[in-house]
Amino acid sequence: MTVEKTSVLVLDCAEPMELAEFYAGLLGAETRIGTDPDFIEIVGNDGVRLAIRRDHGYAPPSWPRPEDSQQAHLRILVAREDIDEAEREAISLGARPVDTGESNSGPRDVRVYGDPAGHSFSLAVYPLRED
Repeated sequence: MTVEKTSVLVLDCAEPMELAEFYAGLLGAETRIGTDPDFIEIVGNDGVRLAIRRDHGYAPPSWPRPEDSQQAHLRILVAREDIDEAEREAISLGARPVDTGESNSGPRDVRVYGDPAGHSFSLAVYPLRED
């Protein structure tokens, strides 16, 4: 018998409440603090589930430097007609565009940012264009 499971992506940072508020605002979700104030969940009605954890020795990722290979990033999917507005929302909440060459140019179906703690994430058009 398989035990029922769920998963959550956890981002480390120095100030979990600030980062949790950023993602809750960006994703239209709510924050939930349990018994550990250094661990905050972000939960939304559309299946959004993310957590933020305080790391007292946190150092922001240095992506996209090749010598510090990035292991993961959050991709947030939006409708094609909403990507410009999603970008404005992200930047107004504190996101910083990351210039990665082709990813923030051309038709811009994928746009890359750094969150307030330095983690990268992207806004991407969904569904993808069929050629």
